[in-house]
Amino acid sequence: MLKKDISNTSDRPMKKATNLTLNTEVLVEAKKLGINISKVCDAFLESLVRSEKERRWKSENQDFINEYNQITEKDGLPLDKWRTF
Repeated sequence: MLKKDISNTSDRPMKKATNLTLNTEVLVEAKKLGINISKVCDAFLESLVRSEKERRWKSENQDFINEYNQITEKDGLPLDKWRTF
């Protein structure tokens, strides 16, 4: 009976093969330099998604942020009188 090790599968994100169209010259240079294209693209896309989510959250909550900033400018920070630092 073969036992399949699945202990680490939940720790790693699933991957999906995809096709990309890249600048040929840059791709050749990256390969010469030993750059892992998949890893770089994945990391950049993850960073881009995180930044876009943050931008959208700020945009969607801008009214609340402005209101809260006005309140703290007028009244100070909540619980500020109990701060010990």
